[in-house]
Amino acid sequence: MTEQSRLGREGDALPPKGAIAMLLACIACSLALPHIPGGRWAWWPLMLLSTLVHELGHGLAAVFVGGDFVSLEMFADGSGVAATAHSGGRTARAIISTGGLVGPAIVACGLFFAARTERRARVALGVLAGVLLLALVLVVRNLFGVAYVLALSGLLAAVVRFGSAWAARVGLVFLAVQLSLSVFSRGDYLFTPVARTGAGNMPSDVALIADALLLPYWLWGGVCGLFSVAVLVLGMWLFLRPMEATTS
Repeated sequence: MTEQSRLGREGDALPPKGAIAMLLACIACSLALPHIPGGRWAWWPLMLLSTLVHELGHGLAAVFVGGDFVSLEMFADGSGVAATAHSGGRTARAIISTGGLVGPAIVACGLFFAARTERRARVALGVLAGVLLLALVLVVRNLFGVAYVLALSGLLAAVVRFGSAWAARVGLVFLAVQLSLSVFSRGDYLFTPVARTGAGNMPSDVALIADALLLPYWLWGGVCGLFSVAVLVLGMWLFLRPMEATTS
């Protein structure tokens, strides 16, 4: 085999300057959206994205500890509720509550990594669309949630099917940025004992963790916040680091 770089094998990886420019452009666009005329209409479904990933994080964590992901509901105010069942003890309860808090950062990290190359970006968008359709069939249980998840999965599938490789990569970075920013814009939720949702007030995730593992809820909120930031830093490093050339 002739000399070949890893960049070529993995499909047109961005040079570092190009990756930085794409990341900064997505961040700037995201921060500007709520402040431009009509921008809040575009910002609203992006805000719902973090809610969806948050609730899916609870459900997948329940499956991880041997329980069940019973149902998921989303509401137009940006809140959501994931119903889970498990036969575990305090640790299982804490893991399920933690899954939603750190879920957006973990998913963002994975999306940043997938956006390294055009091929991986397109595959990642297809996987996301498939996961959302599966969630739609299995656990989404209210009309608003069904409409949102169906629209989002359809949009992702359309980008995979009809969009260019560049569009797939930019779309993936943009989604990763939305989830990254939500860690900070909704960070106050890490330090409140009450969650106000469309289904009514209930104990917050950090309050549930504190009830399961003791220690103050704000301490667990800080731990989850620091973990999320560390994961996001890892994701951005994976996206921005230059490809190493190899020979074969």
